[in-house]
Amino acid sequence: MKKTIVLFLFTLVLASCKTEKKKEAKAAESTNDAVAETDDWIYLFDGKTTTGWRAYNGETLPPGWVVKDGALTFDTELGLEQNYKGGKDIIYGTEEFENFELYLEWKLPKGGNSGIFYHLKEGYDGPPVVSPEYQLIDDENYAEIHDLTAYNKSLGYTVKPEELKPLQQTGADYAMHPPDASEKVLHPVGEWNSSKIVFTPERVEHWLNGKKLLSFKPWSKEWYEKKNSDKWKNSKDYGKFKTGYIGLQDHSSPIWFRNIKIRKL
Repeated sequence: MKKTIVLFLFTLVLASCKTEKKKEAKAAESTNDAVAETDDWIYLFDGKTTTGWRAYNGETLPPGWVVKDGALTFDTELGLEQNYKGGKDIIYGTEEFENFELYLEWKLPKGGNSGIFYHLKEGYDGPPVVSPEYQLIDDENYAEIHDLTAYNKSLGYTVKPEELKPLQQTGADYAMHPPDASEKVLHPVGEWNSSKIVFTPERVEHWLNGKKLLSFKPWSKEWYEKKNSDKWKNSKDYGKFKTGYIGLQDHSSPIWFRNIKIRKL
């Protein structure tokens, strides 16, 4: 009986040691990840303050942009697309970036619309005429809530102009490159999504919730053909800059951002 008890206690101690070693290994792994992240990533939002952020073409943060529940939030009522005349877009004005990997998390309400700008320069009427945009929008419900007909007809869409087009959907390089619908996993409105933009002179990538939606080579012959054939043909400075600010769009919609970080490539 004593031998059985001793053997049982020995087994318990051995199992406990193994468990402890696994925990230590996991902790070490987590620490290594944290150190690597601290070394590489620059956080553009600390979850508590709006430090570093200001209006596009402005010196202070526009009304409505606040920190709420740990998210950089544009706190407003939903406006209609047909009434949109431009918004209170903001930039991270501390530093311009050239080649980078940008990661952030975001969510929209039903019928919501926003976007992420990069290589953004000031001095223009608004970011879209100069900066590429990673589109954020409620793919499912937007066209039911907003009247897109006049806007789409102005772009030459004569077939079903009331619909949200692929170049306007979440993950698109807005009005330039559509997302791959077969790879898209878009969480329902009100739930968090993650987006990633990778920019180098050889390749630009848009990711959504861990899936790559598109890639293209900037300033290539194909890129210029796209730029000069559609919405940006009269915007001579669109996409031409090699460095610039990171910006977030107010498109008459509530929007929430968190975990905004960038690393230089």
